[in-house]
Parts: sequence; C-alpha cells; structure tokens
Amino acid sequence: MTSESVESQKAAAVPEVVALAKVVAKLRTENERLERLVSTTGVLERAKGVVMARSGCSAAAAHDTLTRRANLAGRTLMEECWTVLGRIRSRPPSPRPAPRTSPPAPRAGTDEPPASLEHAAVLSALGEALTRVANRQELAHCLREHLADAVGADAVMIYSGPSDGGLDLVGHAGLPASVAAQWRRVPPLAGVAAIAVIRDREAVWLEDLERDRERYLLLGEPPEHWPSRAWVPVDTGGVVRTAIGVLRTVDAPFTAATRSLLRAVARLCAGRLRAFDTPRRRAAGRATELVQATFDVLTGPAILLTPLYATSGEVEDFRVDAAAPESVDVAGRRGRQLVGLRILECYPTVAGSPLWQGYLDTLATGRPFAGGPFDYEEVVAGVPRTTCYSVRVARLGDGLLVSWVRHDAAERRRRRLEDVQRLGNLGWAEWNLVTDTITWSPQVYTIFDRDPGLGPLTLEDLPDRLLPEDVPALARATRRLLDEGRPVDRPFRITTASGVRHLRVVAEAVLDADGSPVEVHGFFQDLTARRSAELALVESERAVLSQRGVLETERTVADRLQHALLPLPEQSLKLTDLRVDVAYLPSDDGVNVGGDWYSALEMPDGTVLFAVGDVAGHGIDAVASMAQLRFTAKGMVLTGSSLTGALDRLNTLLLHTAQAHSTTATMVLARYDPKDRSLTWAQAGHPPPLLLRGGRAEYLRHPKGMLLGADPKPSYSEAVCRLEPGDHLLLYTDGLIERPREHIDEGFTRLADAALRELGRGSGSLAALLNPLRRSERRDDVCFLDIHLPSDTARTDR
Repeated sequence: MTSESVESQKAAAVPEVVALAKVVAKLRTENERLERLVSTTGVLERAKGVVMARSGCSAAAAHDTLTRRANLAGRTLMEECWTVLGRIRSRPPSPRPAPRTSPPAPRAGTDEPPASLEHAAVLSALGEALTRVANRQELAHCLREHLADAVGADAVMIYSGPSDGGLDLVGHAGLPASVAAQWRRVPPLAGVAAIAVIRDREAVWLEDLERDRERYLLLGEPPEHWPSRAWVPVDTGGVVRTAIGVLRTVDAPFTAATRSLLRAVARLCAGRLRAFDTPRRRAAGRATELVQATFDVLTGPAILLTPLYATSGEVEDFRVDAAAPESVDVAGRRGRQLVGLRILECYPTVAGSPLWQGYLDTLATGRPFAGGPFDYEEVVAGVPRTTCYSVRVARLGDGLLVSWVRHDAAERRRRRLEDVQRLGNLGWAEWNLVTDTITWSPQVYTIFDRDPGLGPLTLEDLPDRLLPEDVPALARATRRLLDEGRPVDRPFRITTASGVRHLRVVAEAVLDADGSPVEVHGFFQDLTARRSAELALVESERAVLSQRGVLETERTVADRLQHALLPLPEQSLKLTDLRVDVAYLPSDDGVNVGGDWYSALEMPDGTVLFAVGDVAGHGIDAVASMAQLRFTAKGMVLTGSSLTGALDRLNTLLLHTAQAHSTTATMVLARYDPKDRSLTWAQAGHPPPLLLRGGRAEYLRHPKGMLLGADPKPSYSEAVCRLEPGDHLLLYTDGLIERPREHIDEGFTRLADAALRELGRGSGSLAALLNPLRRSERRDDVCFLDIHLPSDTARTDR
C-alpha cells in the first residue's frame, strides 16, 4: 500500500475513533455515578436497619425517621446515616470471630474493594464530627485529624472556586504558614492538579515525584517533603467547585482501599460543603447576579468588588465579581473578562495608594469615596504606560461599587477648553474663505441662542440678527479685515428670543503668500451680563448723586436750623453762683444733624433751669422735634409747671405730634435754687448726671421716669441733690458713653474716670475732657453741660 492510501485510511478512521471515545467517556461517567449510588445506598440501608432494629418500625418509617432527624439537626441524610452507624461502633465491641484467611468478596455492582471495618469506623466518626464543623478551615482540621492514622495524612488542603477561573485556598491543616501564603491563590493555569481535578471531575493520585513534576506544579519547600499526594473532587449536587488534597510524607502509592476511602470522604464532605452555602451567601450570589444584570445595560465603566480576608481578619485583596461592558483596564481586558480578577494581583501598584486606602475606608465606614485624578503606572507589552483616573467608590452590602473616569491628555485639553469657553462665556469660530465653510464651537451656538442643527450663521446672514444701528460699524470693520487684513475687536448687539444681547467679536485674518486672506480665526464673547451690570451701576451712581444732593441740602437746612435754635456760647455762662460750660460734638459721619439739645436759663424767681435732651433719629425731623421740646419745656416751667408735670405734658405732646413716624426722646429737667444750693431734677429715660465731689465720681440715683413718646400713661418722680462748693455736676447725652461693640457699663466707667482725672482736681478743663472723645469713634451727636459751683463761693457767702 502506498503512503497516500495509509493516510486516507487513517483520516477515514478518525471520526470512528472519536465516536468510540465519546461512548467510553459516557460509560465511564455512568459507571462512576452507579458506584456512588451503590455506596450511598449501602450506607443508607445499614442505617435504616439499625433504626428498624431499635424501634421495630418499617423500612419506610425508618427512612422518614432518618430524614426528619437530619433536618432537625441541620445535617444531610448521609451525615445522619453515618452518625447512626458511628453510635453503634462507639459501643463496646462484641466478641469478634476469628480472622479470615481470605479477603471478603467485592460488593455486587462495583469493582471497588470493600471498605474494611477500620475504614467504616473512620467514616462513622468523621460523619459525626462533621456535624460540629462550622467552616472550611475547621473542615480541613477535622479531615486531617480523622485521616492521619487511616491513610497517613500529614496535611490537608481544600481549594474552591469557579470552574473557569482560579482557585482559592479556603481551608488547610498541617501546612507551614509560608506555603499556605504562597499557594493561597492559584491562577487559572495549566499544570495545577487541583484545577485539573475540578475540571475533569476525576481524582488525581500523585505517587511518583519524577513523573509528576513533568505534568503538575508541586507545592512545598521542597516538594520532596510530601512524596505522595491525592486530589479528590467534591461533587455538590452535580457541580464540582471544590477539591480536597491529602498530602503524605509516606513514599508509597495509595492502595485501592485507601482510594475508595478518600472518595467516600469526599462524598461525605459534600453535604457539609453545601451547608456552608448559607442563605446569606446565596443572597449574595443573587445580588451579584442582579448587579451584573444592571451593569449589562449601564453606560460607562463600573465594577463590583468583594473583599477577601486573611486569617487575621484583615482585608488582603478585592475580587471583581461583576463588571459593566465599558469597563476596560490598562491591559485591554473588557467587561466580563475582568470578573474573577484580583486587584493586587493584576494591579500591584495600587497597594498602599490613596485609592487602596479609600477602598478600605469606604468598606469600614460606608462613607462614599471620591478621589483623583490618580496616576496609574503599568508596563504593557514591555512599554511603560501611565493612565490618569478619577474614581468614585460606594459600599453595596458587603462589597464595593467602583466607577471611574479615564482622563486622556487630549480629552483633558478638550474639556479644559470647553470649561474656559463656558466660564468666560465665549466661543471660537473659523471662516475658511477658500472653501466658504464656517465652523463654530458649541458655545457660540449658546451665545447666539441658535439651534446647532441649523449650522452656523454666514457672514451674509449675520446682519439680520444685529440691531440696525450697529450694522454699519461692524460692516466697515469686516471690510477692513477682509481687504486689508486688519484685526477686528468690536462690540455689537443682536436680538434673541430672550431679548437683546451685547456681544464682542475679536478676529484676525490668515494670509497666503500673496497677502490675501484665506481664513479668519476669532471668537465671540457674550458681554450681556457685564453690560447690564455697567448700566445698573451707572443708574445706581446717578441715584446716589441725586440722593447725595438731597441729603446735602437737607443737612445744610438742618445745620442752619440747629445753629439758629441752639446757639453755643463762646465762653462759660454765669448763672447765679454757678459757672456753666457747654459743648456740642457732631457724630463722625457728618451726614445728618442729630436731635441732641440743651437749655441753661435763669428764671425770674432767681432759680436756674437746666435741660438736656436727645431726640431719636437725625435730619430735619429730629431738629424740628428738638426745637419743639426745647421751647415747650422752657415755657411750661416758666408758667409754673413742676418738673414731673412738664415731662408728662411733653410726653403727651410728642405722642400727638409724632404719630406719623413714632418719634421718641429722652430728657433730664433740673431746677437749681441758690438759696440752699439744692438741685431738684427729674428724668425721662436719660443717663443719670455725674457728680464730682471731694476727689470722687458718683452717678446720681435715678428717679422713676420713662422716655417720652413711648407710653401714653407714664409715671415720673423727682430727686434732690444739694451742691457743695467745688462740685461739678455733668449733664450729657448718650453719645458720650456709647461705643460700637461695647457694653454701656464700660462707657459709664470711662466717663467717670476721665471726668475725675480732668475736672475733679480743679486743674483740668472741659476741652481736655472732650479732646479724647473727638478722636474716638462716635455714631451719635454729643451734648454736654458742666455745672460747677466754685470753691470760693463759701468765702463769699461768709
């Protein structure tokens, strides 16, 4: 036969070989399923027999009893069966028959060797112990404890994970800490026994180190520490996601009985592993599926991270459990390709960064984290690459939702240009005079209040939007630009649906080699807000100037009226045996004239009338009220009214004449009798007089009295003070003691100290007392009277 004919026959035989291989694989799978069924059925039947023997019930009732006990204890049916059988084994053994010389016969329906009594005891004890296991780590310790003598297990490892990804070391016992840390995560690589076991659903027996090195990655430092290893899949309801590894220091192959025992152990552990999948974990899985379904219709990058904890309880990494389709990392992985990846394994430079700390803070506190931009450096295909991101993190249940924005240099420049145009309310425009095309930036359409779908305005259509009076000037500037190449910087106005807008155009021409314009570059700026502010400012200035003129006129009139009504003496007044000094200080603003006033008048009966008052407010109204009170008070006292009677009538007068603007006033009325040097006084809400005597300063005690114009039925009373030679009695208005941001008591103290210093020792003067007041800040006028009884009055009287 020729080589061509041989090759043709082989090619024709390939489909038949493939078909036979599929049949063999199917039969092998069915055989394994029947083996598991027979083994499970045998354990169940023996447990049912025990229950029937103890209670005398039927087989169906025994099955129901086992099922009910398993549900109440939170165990699987197999775990309950092994628990029942383990209780039998724990009893004192009955006399055993003599050992047989030949091994027991194999079980019907399987070629697996029968389990010895020791292995059955191991399974019984393990089944009962599994009921007390709370997690996979405890499961690993439990398996090592019960398999140490039976199979020589020195270490146990439990790997779990999705069939299409890497594996996590979820439990281990007997491993050095360094080995456990090194192999805590197995990436989806070829040559890993645990991954092969989960993928192929067949146990792997590693009994020859030299041969096994060629096929698998062997863990250990060194690997020779465990010469024999077994990896067994765990079928949890038709799904294999877990593999149990048994590592031995025994350099010997696994016997058929030992292999059978380890397979039975894996089946026994399946129920406990399913129990670990609590409702909370199932809810978390459903939540992850819901998040992924949401991500699938989401625009923009986003991922769901699940924290992974070390045995110490600290977060050692995060795993991507869901990803939006537009999520792309620096390596080009997109969407669901990111699911299953670990952050620190794929992006190691994130460790210790502000972003990593933001993950931990959000996970611990629940407060969202927004940070960036972050520069992430990565080497892709041997080329260093730096990418800039802004990241936002929020907690979702026990995980984190992460979204980000990638900042490319060109994108950042474009956004900055858009921000400048938006903040400056300007936009650029280009006119290509050769192709007769116009290009506007988006902001120009906003400025002109034009729909971008209509395109930019041509130079011919632009005048239609301008106010008619602005068209000639802009047309001349445009002709100079196109004919002479002279730049344009011109304001103009346009009409829009929202009203007239004030714009500015700045443009320059690009010339060719002959000096002819071929392009025009420029920008439009909306000055409406600025122009409106300027016009409002002009109107405000006009109003201020007008109001200032009115105030100046009013002040002039009020000032002249005050000087006419309240003349100030140029020297001290001599009234009977008293010397009276008068001072008046205007307020600091100097804009309005106040209503402070005084009176010092010798009466026909030889007494002296003193009055000091303060009308609330400033200007013409205050001066008018002051004049009314001043002359009315003098007239009332001259015609025989008492001091309190005069105050009562002045209150009525002020209430009657000041109804339109509710004017109030304060006042002190005093009458001095030189015969006995008595000073009788009354007050209406006014600061008390200050008496300087014998080197001391003391404010007179107030008689009862309310300010004028506040109450239609006030009550006033009088007080008497007898003056002695050398005394100073000071009458003043509140502008002398009041200061901004200062308590009134501080003003009283300051006045008493200054008066005692300047007047109390007889060497000072009124000017020396008032000079500091002239330099200080005052918001009100000050009227001041110094009533002095000279010291030589006593000698004159004698």
